[in-house]
Amino acid sequence: MPEALIPVQLLWVNLVTDGFPATALGFNPPDLDIMSRPPRTPKEPLISGWLFCRYLIIGCYVGAATVGAAAWWFMAAHDGPKLSFYQLSHYLQCSEGHSDFAGVQCSVFESPYPMTMALSVLVTIEMCNALNSLSENQSLLKMPPWSNPWLVGAICLSMALHFLILYVDPLPVIFQIRPLSWPQWVVVLKMSLPVIFMDEALKYLARNYIEPGNQLLEEEEELQRMRGAGLMEAVTARVSRPMRGVSWSFVLISAPLLAWIYSLDSDITNIFWE
Repeated sequence: MPEALIPVQLLWVNLVTDGFPATALGFNPPDLDIMSRPPRTPKEPLISGWLFCRYLIIGCYVGAATVGAAAWWFMAAHDGPKLSFYQLSHYLQCSEGHSDFAGVQCSVFESPYPMTMALSVLVTIEMCNALNSLSENQSLLKMPPWSNPWLVGAICLSMALHFLILYVDPLPVIFQIRPLSWPQWVVVLKMSLPVIFMDEALKYLARNYIEPGNQLLEEEEELQRMRGAGLMEAVTARVSRPMRGVSWSFVLISAPLLAWIYSLDSDITNIFWE
């Protein structure tokens, strides 16, 4: 398929958009369970096998979503050419006399809109990954974004810079992109936010099964205490344990927002069966 990003766009993401959040992550507060972890052994590598696996899973999704955003515009967008997968994957064969490209203007493969979608998804996913990096294993439900106000400010600044190159002339011409409409931003958000859900699931596995630290000992002690308590007290304690330390203000803000975003009508799923 046509290239999703060009060098100047990648330089913008690496040098400008990612720079502020990466610096702000240096002001992260300590993890909530830092005192319950055993000391690191001197022979332990900086990046463990599990952490490398996490990076690999998230990285694969970032790449797939970035390329998928460009493909979405070609194949499913209501204002796009609605190409088939064959036409998109064999775009170099496009010509006026080619029967497989009947009714397709070959100039559509040079449109800046798919690159704009890919760049916007990449930038938004990087901002989501910055939120994921607030803690290695703690959930955003317990360490909400405002745990590091510098990071919140850096994300806002990075997104403002992205809006700048999208909507302020002549920057869109320089970066070979075009302003996005609201329906297109809905697709960008729907493609970007799952990276948070994926990392939350991986953090849950790390906390409870891969790198539990002293948490298992604490749970065993709690089970011993629950055996001497009544049935209702034991059930209440087991149910309330995962809820300890949850930032309910973050839940009340994020849950309705996510429900609203994913309830908005979009043609994002058309890429799979049209």
